[in-house]
Amino acid sequence: MFKNHPKGLYALALANTGERFGYYTMLAIFVLFLQTKFNFDGGQAGDIYGYFLGAVYFMPLIGGIIADKIGFGKVILTGIVIMFFGYLLLAFPIPFASNTDAVYTSPALWAMIGALALISVGTGLFKGNLQVLVGNLYDAPEHKAKRDNAFSLFYMAINLGAMYAPFAATKVINYVLAKAGFFYNAAIPSLANQFLTNTITPEGTETLTQLAVAQGAATTDLGTFASNYITSLSGAYNYGFGVACISLILSIAIYIGFRGTYKHADYNSKQLAVKNAKEGKVAEAELSPKETKDRIWALVLVFFVVIFFWMSFHQNGLTMTYFAKNYTAGEATGLTRIGFDIVNLTLLIVAVFSAFSIFQSETSKSKTISGVVLLAAVSAVLVNYTHTVATLEIQPQLFQQFNPFFVIILTPVFMGMFAWLASKGKEPSTPRKIGFGMIIAAGAFCILAFASQALQSPAALGGNVSTALVSPNWLISTYLILTFAELFLSPMGMSFVTKVAPPKYKGMMMGGWFTATAIGNYLTSYIAKIWGSGMELWQVWGVLIVICLLSATFIFAIMKRLEKVAK
Repeated sequence: MFKNHPKGLYALALANTGERFGYYTMLAIFVLFLQTKFNFDGGQAGDIYGYFLGAVYFMPLIGGIIADKIGFGKVILTGIVIMFFGYLLLAFPIPFASNTDAVYTSPALWAMIGALALISVGTGLFKGNLQVLVGNLYDAPEHKAKRDNAFSLFYMAINLGAMYAPFAATKVINYVLAKAGFFYNAAIPSLANQFLTNTITPEGTETLTQLAVAQGAATTDLGTFASNYITSLSGAYNYGFGVACISLILSIAIYIGFRGTYKHADYNSKQLAVKNAKEGKVAEAELSPKETKDRIWALVLVFFVVIFFWMSFHQNGLTMTYFAKNYTAGEATGLTRIGFDIVNLTLLIVAVFSAFSIFQSETSKSKTISGVVLLAAVSAVLVNYTHTVATLEIQPQLFQQFNPFFVIILTPVFMGMFAWLASKGKEPSTPRKIGFGMIIAAGAFCILAFASQALQSPAALGGNVSTALVSPNWLISTYLILTFAELFLSPMGMSFVTKVAPPKYKGMMMGGWFTATAIGNYLTSYIAKIWGSGMELWQVWGVLIVICLLSATFIFAIMKRLEKVAK
């Protein structure tokens, strides 16, 4: 699986791992921060979340156009530096009082918006162009056959950073809260803000009083407790954002330190033409206008479909986080506890890759070493499990670690499956894989729709925590099936773009992939609006099911056209 790849793949993948670790640390707690600090409801937080994700994934189009003209390497480095300053600004805990300050004229809000703008611009210069460099590594004849494989590995590295992000955010939040004399409780932020803005009910006041007592606060001054808790938790989120600054420093170090491994792939079409002319190589025949048009249209059609995948998938940081906070039990028992311990997840990854290594190793010594590592990893998980408390308290953002974990352990399974199908001449085309991915995504939301049948609507809850809570396993199962969908669609789609895009427009077309993602990310906010509209909870998930199935129907309807271009 890892053999015979250029070293530049690993350097670029690790640079991206650091950047994604910071990004997903921030994203894991972003809407929780918006609701806590600014007292935004689900729709308002969803709007900001959607605009931000839209900007993050639209800007690679601009970054790709710039890189097509001046080169990829310098644009990527500039992007990392700009992102660093964005996260640094976001990490500053600027005071804001929800009961006195006007939200939309607050320096705290505008500083946050400025930080989000810097992160968006920096990501636009960095993200798509880095992936073009990966694609360029596989333009060489000896590596062309491994392009899809390479993007699966690259995608796995992205998710390695994403898996540890919610854990890092949670540890920082708990540490900062503990320093202030508090501990996290999902019910407090909403009730505290309601108390500070005089919108709380008598029942809410009674509940808040009980929660204050549990925190060790004096009930004679509930306003002071509410204000202090909001300030402390908001500041804890700021420190969580600061984790991204550290990870970006590591990304910069890797990107610069290992430049020699990918420098030969740092070229756009103009630079490649100059290089070939100097070396006396015959330039590849240019595409005809019709070929160029056909390729671009094929990509645009694929982009249209993936809009709706990302609109659905990126509910993980929005409505699925709301579901985790308001409808899911805040504790894990039994075997479920394994998944909420990052050490166990790491050991399970080691175990899975050791198992694959046993079958792929060519010598008995390597097989033996892999077997010993597998046995040690499984034993460590069992020992760690037996020493875990019987009831483990969990926080909403921790659910977001399951998707990247599943990506990492399932990537070798999918690679093996597609390799086996290819050896039989039955591997689905990339467009067909995307269609299958949309159907599977619909299945994932069927799980949440079933789990939500007897639950109150979000409007009826009013942002508070439900008295009827479902098992964490419902969300975990949803993340598992969504990961199946993602592995059919996302890495294959990136590979498809680098393979089909006309050489002159590689950066722009990769930017087009991210623009489609941007539109999908922006549309996530519409689901957040539906969330609080009075619609039943199962119906919210039903909207996403219908969207995914309609998208799958569309891509299968144009499959012949897409497969013709792909060949």
